[in-house]
Amino acid sequence: MTKKNAFEPFTLPNGVELKNRIIMAPMTTCSGFYEGSVTSDLIEYYHARSGEIGTIIVECGFVDKKGLAFPGAIGLDSDDKIEGLAKIAQAIKEKGSKAIIQVYHGGRMVDPKLIGGLSPVGPSAIAAPRPEAATPTELTENEVDQMIEKFGQAVRRAIQAGFDGVEIHGANTYLIQQFYSPNSNQRNDKWGGSRDNRTRFPLAILDITHNIVKQFANSDFIIGYRFSPEELEIPGIRFDDTLYLLDKLAEKGLDYVHFSMGTILRSSIVNIEDPTPLIKKYLAMRSEALAKIPVVGVGNVINQTDLTTALENGYDLVAVGRACIAYPDWTSRIKNGEKLELFINSDKREELKIPVPLWHFSLIESLIRDVNLNNKKFNPGSYQEKVNDESYEFTINVELAKDYIKDMQLVNANNFDDNVLSNFNEIKDRIISSNSPHVDTISGATTQCEAFKKAVTKAMVKSNKDAILAEGGDPDDKSYDIVVVGSGGAGLAAAIRAHDLGANVVIIEKMSVIGGNTNKASAGMNAAETKFQKLKGIIDSKDLFYKETMIGGKNKNNPDLLRYFVDNAPDAIDWLDKNGITLSGITTTGGMSIDRTHRPESGTAVGGFLISGLVKNINNRGIEVMLDTNVIKIVTENHKVTGVEVTQEDGSIHTIKTKAVIIATGGFGANKDMIEKYRPDLKGFVTTNHKGATGSGITILEKLGAGTVDMKEIQIHPTVEQTTSYLISESIRGGGAILISQSGKRFVNELDTRDKVSNSINKLPEHYAYILFDQQVRDENKSVEEYISRNLVIQTNTLVELAEQLSIDINTLTNTIERYNNFILNKHDEDFGRTTGMRHPINKEPFYAIKIAPGIHHTMGGVTINAQTQVLDIQHHVIEGVFAAGEVVGGVHGANRIGGNAVADIIIFGLQAGKKATDYIHQY
Repeated sequence: MTKKNAFEPFTLPNGVELKNRIIMAPMTTCSGFYEGSVTSDLIEYYHARSGEIGTIIVECGFVDKKGLAFPGAIGLDSDDKIEGLAKIAQAIKEKGSKAIIQVYHGGRMVDPKLIGGLSPVGPSAIAAPRPEAATPTELTENEVDQMIEKFGQAVRRAIQAGFDGVEIHGANTYLIQQFYSPNSNQRNDKWGGSRDNRTRFPLAILDITHNIVKQFANSDFIIGYRFSPEELEIPGIRFDDTLYLLDKLAEKGLDYVHFSMGTILRSSIVNIEDPTPLIKKYLAMRSEALAKIPVVGVGNVINQTDLTTALENGYDLVAVGRACIAYPDWTSRIKNGEKLELFINSDKREELKIPVPLWHFSLIESLIRDVNLNNKKFNPGSYQEKVNDESYEFTINVELAKDYIKDMQLVNANNFDDNVLSNFNEIKDRIISSNSPHVDTISGATTQCEAFKKAVTKAMVKSNKDAILAEGGDPDDKSYDIVVVGSGGAGLAAAIRAHDLGANVVIIEKMSVIGGNTNKASAGMNAAETKFQKLKGIIDSKDLFYKETMIGGKNKNNPDLLRYFVDNAPDAIDWLDKNGITLSGITTTGGMSIDRTHRPESGTAVGGFLISGLVKNINNRGIEVMLDTNVIKIVTENHKVTGVEVTQEDGSIHTIKTKAVIIATGGFGANKDMIEKYRPDLKGFVTTNHKGATGSGITILEKLGAGTVDMKEIQIHPTVEQTTSYLISESIRGGGAILISQSGKRFVNELDTRDKVSNSINKLPEHYAYILFDQQVRDENKSVEEYISRNLVIQTNTLVELAEQLSIDINTLTNTIERYNNFILNKHDEDFGRTTGMRHPINKEPFYAIKIAPGIHHTMGGVTINAQTQVLDIQHHVIEGVFAAGEVVGGVHGANRIGGNAVADIIIFGLQAGKKATDYIHQY
């Protein structure tokens, strides 16, 4: 027999040549977003391990939203996942490795808490033989057919994402194996009963895979199959059963089969008295058809001797697991003759591009060798905290290990219903998976989730102090290169940029939650000449963007700031994209003549999406965030910043040492006294701002002598639901909605600037209006779902019913809609000259309306800065070491802010502040 060389090329049955016989095994990382989309960490993780290795098999992607078997799983269940998956495929392939992805469904192995408390599904209503396993719902025959189709569509998405192949996951007791197992499949129809019937499902999955490949890929697309050779259960799959299935699969065509075992030479787990390695039995018993299919071995391959042993015992290809995590360049090391030990230094996670959730897997954690025992983050132990939401008091035990959150328990769980318990368990999973309390909340349970998160934050603060005291240190003696004050978009962007440029950064936030007013942003982020515009064929220019923003601001905008803003907007879009925050959907807002408002492709509100993505980046970098901490003073000596004075929730006052400060605290839209001081005419107006928007940053900076500008320029937003102060996004009008008065008539160009639209509403006799739209607009704007969930929307099946609900004359309303629809067809608004957002006629049932009136939305005025974000005093001299970005700053927007420019402002100038503050500290 010719000796197999692991480092020479290998050709698969379909003619594809692999650069060598080495494969990176598919390993669960739990590092996707909670809904299954790809994170930047995952892309970096796979990119770091590609190149020398022949093939990388990406961890299993679930084919259905009820199919994820672990938190942080990645999905192949919808087309909106393709873009992220493509980044993984590209990251692997661009360095010369083949990229394959597993396709799977967890079946009865899915924990209900991972799928919103729903029942998992399986071939039969038989729970898995494990403690507290849920009994699955048996799939009907029709649902089985649908499931096969879902596998097929998952394969299509893998193809469209650019993968070189798929591995059908028929192992690890997941759904495909469940259908073949006599333990989990006790059906009486064609999908169960006899062994032949039980082969139908895996064979059908292979059939549809072949069909999809013929339609969407070339003949060089790789199809593999992973299998678990035996089951311990009685009845269960035995080795001859496995060979029977593999023979049938081989006859249909496979490019490889992949053993799923812990060691390459494992013997039977059923016939424990027989020491013969299963690979030996496999080679002896396989059919002629199966013998033509390469076989992959996996399990405890660390060094050259393990690789050689695998090949000498009959494996054609060898998959390497944990060793590839510990050594991203494992193939090169082995090829160069290195002898490796399987451990990871505790300070190497970031260098090795290991996502945090994977770092805390027990199998990986066991490899970690602590090299930094004197710098514990937490004092290990359990901390009990009491927190409140609007209705309840929760007692929560938070268990901390030396550098991660280990567990959470709701001590008084018996006091709450299943909905509360489900929310707690979901937030617990998110916190533990990300090793941070800064995670997304659950829609409809925001305050409750914030309470759960606050318990963890408080416990971490106490534990950190205990750890420092135990080492003889002073927990109040803190020092950082840069202090960022405020955790909205500007503050988070600044902190990330500064960290990435080498600064030691802390974010200080006076509220209990991260995000500030950015959480409330809904429309999008304006930018001209972006790659996403070009992809959609939108022709735009920075000069036109500048001109329209200056016109919108009534020529009061600071030209230098506006020029920097416009010129750097595309780079800010790209920076977000590179950090996993993709704003590829494009719409328009009032005052813009071009579609340049970038938002999530799904149409969801930009604010929550943006903060969620930025916080994930904060977590991944380990940037500290101090919540419930209020900066009251910037401390200086000899005109240089030396620290900030803060008050904390317990009333204590401390000084945090720093060389530079970035103020990103937002505006003063929620400060009634300041509003009335500068604009007495706005007394009594509701505000869309969160309660922390009090202008505290302006006050702090004025104490240092900072100048201010445009303080009287306060914007009211035209579409605010008055009982809740909830802002109705401009993207709804940009998507095609209109405004009507109580008389049933249009009265303004709906996408004129906000000041003009607001003034037109205020001039109506009733001082309010309705924003009216149809199902088409709802389908294209996910923010509508939130308005509906908050009971802000009137919904009817017909315009007649809508007129009745609004007490509007039906004939007038019908004539208004018909006239507007004609304008749409002719692309000309004869009444008010509207030219943008005229996308579709309003004629798709059902119909919707929201009662709105103006509310205080944005304060254009603030402290003065230059284009380097340095804060200027009243003589326009630079205040050394002090920078500012976001709504705390004046001058960018002039007398009126264009919708979509605030999000652009916070990211563009947040990034600039992070860079310039880092440049400043590196001078000293």
